[in-house]
Amino acid sequence: MFYGTFDKRAFLRGHPIFGALGPELLEQLSSYAIPRSVKRGTVIFARGDSGSSLFAICSGTVKISAPSAHGKGAVFNVISTGAIFGEIAVLDGLPRTADATALTDCELMVIERRDFVALLRERSDLALKLIEVLCRRLRHTTEQLEDVMFLDLPGRLAKVLLQASGPDHAASAGKTIALTQRNLSEMIGMSRESTNKQLRLWEKQKLIQLQRGGLVILAPQALEAIASTPSRD
Repeated sequence: MFYGTFDKRAFLRGHPIFGALGPELLEQLSSYAIPRSVKRGTVIFARGDSGSSLFAICSGTVKISAPSAHGKGAVFNVISTGAIFGEIAVLDGLPRTADATALTDCELMVIERRDFVALLRERSDLALKLIEVLCRRLRHTTEQLEDVMFLDLPGRLAKVLLQASGPDHAASAGKTIALTQRNLSEMIGMSRESTNKQLRLWEKQKLIQLQRGGLVILAPQALEAIASTPSRD
């Protein structure tokens, strides 16, 4: 079970944000952190909820999205092991700006706002690390907006698949992407039917292999070429 075997201190020491803290503060933060296991499909928090805690992903994948009035959704980000989320509402004390949903079974660490904000006041280096996270998220959002404006459906879809495969796209042949066609359509802002049609075409061309609940990338370099081609519109 997660509560019995997980080493919170080891996770924090290896974390890109928390790892710079000294032993005393790591011990302090570890005492604050509450382990939480969630099943696939669980809504961890919803847009408008009180932002009372920060989350760190110890294992698993989480989708950050926002619903529309018509039942559709827009996916802002898909994050996995080592990432933190929920930081905006924790910092400003206002309601959550998006939904967070477990795409897989997840093991999380939860840190309450009162404890985390107090630690930020003590450690300016931790505050700077958090600012870096926020800047990366802002850059990602800006890039998504540019993609919507300048890339067509194949370009957007190829780019999302490559991003999901990891940073080393050239070495990602055979990489399994655990995103459903619905997830992908929400991430690129297109209909599920259009997304499915494009994926089926790429499967015929041996660029990908579709699986239940995901797909396998077979030709990452071909997808890179598609992702770098501007829209013809």
